[in-house]
Amino acid sequence: MAEVGNSSGLLTVRLVTPDRLLLDATAEAVELPSMSGYMEALYGAAPLLAELGAGEVRLHGGSSGDQKFFVAWGFVEVLPERVTILAETALHPDEIDKAEAQQELKDGEKMWQEAGDDGQKYDAANAMMRQAEEKLASAEGRSL
Repeated sequence: MAEVGNSSGLLTVRLVTPDRLLLDATAEAVELPSMSGYMEALYGAAPLLAELGAGEVRLHGGSSGDQKFFVAWGFVEVLPERVTILAETALHPDEIDKAEAQQELKDGEKMWQEAGDDGQKYDAANAMMRQAEEKLASAEGRSL
């Protein structure tokens, strides 16, 4: 891909998982699910490194057009001209298996019910349920 010049006003965006490169494009804006809530990266943004939560990455404009990807867990590096998303899981909404996501939600609910006094089990159950809920929302074209 050709380098984007400093005056383009577009971000170079890469979305990478351990086993594939899902996206290498440009965008005017990128919405990201961080652990502390959604954030938006624009061209010229201050450098930032954040931990990803579960949710949708939404790209607007540029060569990417308007696209969405479900992501869960990982990191994002925002630089003035580039956004690099390193996700443990990343899927295009039409790649999501709804039945599998429903089962993940049930498994998380069961884990939550069985956690007892173990705070770590509650945290793991909540993370599993959050990921399943976000995955289902993305597959169904609705955002949480």
